[in-house]
Amino acid sequence: MLPVNKIAHRLCFMMSRTLYITCCCGCCSALRPRYKRLVDNIFPALPQDGLVKSNMEKLTFYSLSSPEKLDRIGDYLFQKASRDIYRRRHGFVIIAMEAMDQLLLACHSQTLNLFVESFLKMVQKLLESTDPQLQILATQSFVRFANIEEDTPSYHRRYDFFVSKFSAMCHSNHTDKPTRDSIRLAGIRGLQGVIRKTVSDDLVENIWEAQHMDKIVPSLLYNMQGAEKYETVSCLESETDTREGIEEPPKLAEACLRELVGRASYGHIRSVLRPVLTHFDRHELWLPCDFAVHIFKIIMFSIQAQYSYSVVEALMQHLDASGGGSGTRVRAARATVLSNIVAIAAGDSVGPSVLEIINNLLTNLRASVARDSEKESDERLYQEALINALGEFADHLPDFQKIDIMMFIVSKIPSGRGKPTKADCMLQSILLKSLLKVGTTYKTTELSKAFPAAFLEALLRVSSTSEARTRALLQRILHTLLDRRANAPLLLVPTVQYEKLGLTVEKCSRPDLIFISKHGHAIFSSLYEGLQLESNTAENISAIYTTLSLLAIELASEETVCDMLQLILAIQQSAISNPVLSTAQQCQLHAITVALAALVPHVLALPPLGDYIKQIIEARREEAEHMLPPLSDDYDVSPNKLPNKLPYLMIDQMALGECLKACGIEPSRLQTASPYSGGTAVGLAHRHSWVEAGATQGRDSLADISAGPVTELDSANSSPGVQRQTQYDALDEEYRMFIEKYNYNHRPSMPHFGTYRTDNEFWHWGHEDAHAASVHDARTSLVFVSVSISFDHVFLDDFSTFSSHFSHPTQSENVSLEALRRAASGPSEAERRDAERRKVSLNNTFRTAPFDHLLHITQPKYEIQDKLEEIFNSISEEPLLPIGAGSPAGKTQNQPYTKYLTELFLY
Repeated sequence: MLPVNKIAHRLCFMMSRTLYITCCCGCCSALRPRYKRLVDNIFPALPQDGLVKSNMEKLTFYSLSSPEKLDRIGDYLFQKASRDIYRRRHGFVIIAMEAMDQLLLACHSQTLNLFVESFLKMVQKLLESTDPQLQILATQSFVRFANIEEDTPSYHRRYDFFVSKFSAMCHSNHTDKPTRDSIRLAGIRGLQGVIRKTVSDDLVENIWEAQHMDKIVPSLLYNMQGAEKYETVSCLESETDTREGIEEPPKLAEACLRELVGRASYGHIRSVLRPVLTHFDRHELWLPCDFAVHIFKIIMFSIQAQYSYSVVEALMQHLDASGGGSGTRVRAARATVLSNIVAIAAGDSVGPSVLEIINNLLTNLRASVARDSEKESDERLYQEALINALGEFADHLPDFQKIDIMMFIVSKIPSGRGKPTKADCMLQSILLKSLLKVGTTYKTTELSKAFPAAFLEALLRVSSTSEARTRALLQRILHTLLDRRANAPLLLVPTVQYEKLGLTVEKCSRPDLIFISKHGHAIFSSLYEGLQLESNTAENISAIYTTLSLLAIELASEETVCDMLQLILAIQQSAISNPVLSTAQQCQLHAITVALAALVPHVLALPPLGDYIKQIIEARREEAEHMLPPLSDDYDVSPNKLPNKLPYLMIDQMALGECLKACGIEPSRLQTASPYSGGTAVGLAHRHSWVEAGATQGRDSLADISAGPVTELDSANSSPGVQRQTQYDALDEEYRMFIEKYNYNHRPSMPHFGTYRTDNEFWHWGHEDAHAASVHDARTSLVFVSVSISFDHVFLDDFSTFSSHFSHPTQSENVSLEALRRAASGPSEAERRDAERRKVSLNNTFRTAPFDHLLHITQPKYEIQDKLEEIFNSISEEPLLPIGAGSPAGKTQNQPYTKYLTELFLY
């Protein structure tokens, strides 16, 4: 054992050492810098007690008084927090972070940048820890820092770590769902803070670079795709503070994406869209397309309006770039997304951007047609999606741009001439579907605006294509553009019972009458020729019926009724005389003819005409129901019930004229020659020429020129402006029998069929006064022929035969003194006025009619050389008329050399 004195000495030494150390520490503490003492004093003895507020106020006051100490205060707090993190004393770490937040919010001096560096290092230190609580705490501090507007920019601050760390937190896979959601929410809020801090300051790091967007955008999309359902609104319904108020990762991610897109300028839009498209491709999120539609709608609603076109352009470029590399269903889904967002951009797209979008869509359609698809149904889905996109885009454009788009689409349709390939037919059909989609969005006010001349010409050109389905599709386009009163659905099926349909009919406007006067011939001729095709189905004929019905309703006027009835008669005649039509097609044409004829008095309130058509309908219902609607694809008709065997059930031209006259409408234009080509129209001649007026096919002699049933043997026939009044007596019947006997020009006789007419295509052009073509009294012809010197001897000789025939004793009693007096007195004042009116009409025709029409009606049916050879070959043959009674062969040999000039030289 140690002696007592030694023990006492050692105790004294220990006490003195302890006292020395305590005194030294106290002295050293007093010598430490004041900022460190103030920082130390904010920490309590126990972390549960929290921050010492009184001491924190002293530290804050000191920081405001000595801002140059801020950087040292921040660095010292960072050192203390780092030691506490290492020792896992998280309570003191939270106190240090809280102290830094308060200093950051309280101080706004120019030296704050140095303190911020320490603050960001401390936030980074907390984010690097594995404790979710510290990560969330650091994120909250960073968000508060991001909301502070700094007076001076920082040139050296970087946020690479924060973008990467917050993006990683957005993809947290923590096993505990509440903790996982908390970490993801913290990560999204952190990204939102980075965006707010960097996007408004051009001097800091460029957040729009690909290295940052490739992390931020996919992180937001990853959280959004986990939503149970997608509800897209055009804008946030309230000004909710998204920093703290939203507790669901999908909704907060959506709010962050909206903010990101909304802050993007024109040059930065592609930086956001590129990672969006890449994310959808990599993770195969296009199918189903609900999520893709939701995301792109959010982008369209959030982006600045003037930049919305860029989104559509980027998506279409992505569609082009993928081409056939992606699956057809994926491409169809992309096109569906495009169709859902393109309407949003349409309102702000003007000028070239509109046609550029349309051109891109049409280019993709053509590529789809040319592409060999493994599954046609999938390729069809892709095409339908593109067509829907086209229609949605056009729906939000003004009407004048819709017309431009339709004209642009029509210009891309392959020509229907020749034998089209399968690809051309498919492209025609698809482009017409696109045109129909755009047409359904257009509201027609005036026909002249809906059908510009170039557009109408292109449509009529397509109507001659060989594909029956394509022609039916074109008729649907016409229905859409013509129907202004929702009558088209009621007229899809031919009928004669219009009283039950409830059609809406209004008086035709003057601009529409002007339009039809200019383009009516082209429209009616195209529809007429469309009915003459051998490939027509019941659908085609029914579609043309609907078009004609809409024209009759939209152009209901006394000025157009004759044109419509003339077309109806031409269709009826073609159903009898066109050899390429089958029996079913003939029956179908007769059915729509009577249906259209029944519609005319219904829309114009013409009771006499309506009664006449009802009589025909009743007669057909008793004897030939196959000549009435509805249409059928197959008809079982006996030979004796064929339409050409039932002439008494046809619509009669003279009867129509009498009905119109009873209604107070001048029927003269109805009695003119039909302007419709094809050799099956009512009219006989194709052009106005007195040389050909009497010529018919199959003649072998110049005697044929004067032998036609429509020729008047007087000098007036050489002058188009001269008109003769119709007079009927027994001589007319003798003249008809004479013509049939010697020229074999048999015409079907019906009750009240009508007299022979002078073919003349000029008098019905436009809506000028038409002349009533008829055969003049034979006695008047006798007087005028005796004084005429303009006709050839052939005509005179033939007429001498005709007159000698009429001088037979059995017929002499039919010639009265009054008839001879009328014949000798010459034309009456009314005849001269009518002749002058015809002359004015002829001159006006050459001034106003299109050149193509003039060329068509003045074009000869044969070459002069061919006709001369035909005449030379027939010289040795026996003439049609006897030598003694007709024109001698010797006299006819010199006449063919006369060169006749067309009436075109009149103008």
